[in-house]
Amino acid sequence: MPDLRHFTSCLKFPGMALLGFLMATPAQALISVTTGAGTATAPDALCAHGTRQSPVDIVSTQKKNLPAIQFNYQSGPLKIVNDGHTVRVRFSNGSHIIIGKKKFILQQMHFHYPSGDRIAGHEFDLAMHFIHKSTDGQLLVAVVLFQPGQSHDGLNDLLPNMPATKSRELDSAAVRVDPSRFIPAQHGYYTYTGSLTAPPCTEGITWLVFRQPVGLAQEQLNTLKSLFPTNARPAQPLHGRVIQESL
Repeated sequence: MPDLRHFTSCLKFPGMALLGFLMATPAQALISVTTGAGTATAPDALCAHGTRQSPVDIVSTQKKNLPAIQFNYQSGPLKIVNDGHTVRVRFSNGSHIIIGKKKFILQQMHFHYPSGDRIAGHEFDLAMHFIHKSTDGQLLVAVVLFQPGQSHDGLNDLLPNMPATKSRELDSAAVRVDPSRFIPAQHGYYTYTGSLTAPPCTEGITWLVFRQPVGLAQEQLNTLKSLFPTNARPAQPLHGRVIQESL
């Protein structure tokens, strides 16, 4: 197993019910969560006692010939909301990825700071979560990590259109969003079986974390921080899970 300690450069209700949960109650589905002392209530029991929770700290991995990710993202009209916990951009234009023979349709993307998922203990400044759903109801979260760097062109175009305060969803046919602009140039990834990061912390969700981080300027990060509070869940124990890494 390669050890990544010296690395420096770098949700499940059955079927449509879960998708409805994600889209109709974003404040519950996307916010961060921490578990304090005491007995968890039934809906939150997995948050306290689950063994396949997200996010995680990626330290040791098992290298494997994993299938490449085929991206079929398309530019679409802006559908954006600030729900008080994150800024979320929704897609309904058929954008999707294919992994092996399975197709996952892009539902939305949203932001977390700090990143939540870590690599060898290092937590990144920001993460974007791309939420996908297959025709059989399986959820897949693809994670892009951000680190200090040059101004990000995709964020430059998106930030001026982000609601400054909590709001209803805003639609703008005049503004187009291309999700592919936020994907790293290199598509190597880590993958593990995880969960929703907020109650009910449902498990059995595929997580893909891109190995290559992308850069953003401090000014861009500061702008995002002014729109919603810190919303990343702490890294969760692996409980024996093996994290696979593409070649």
